[in-house]
Amino acid sequence: MTTKLSDAKKKANKKWDDKNKEKKRLYQYRSYAKKYVRELASKNDLLELKAMIEERLSQL
Repeated sequence: MTTKLSDAKKKANKKWDDKNKEKKRLYQYRSYAKKYVRELASKNDLLELKAMIEERLSQL
């Protein structure tokens, strides 16, 4: 199903994107990470990520 955006919505989206570059970047990285964990990572990859997450959490 393809959804066409109105010109007003496209303009509003671009305005938000331009105003919130860092927030948009964070959302994209979070999305990539979730996709990687759910669909692409091997067991070894997940174990490595788990160790990295545990280390990072201990630093906070």
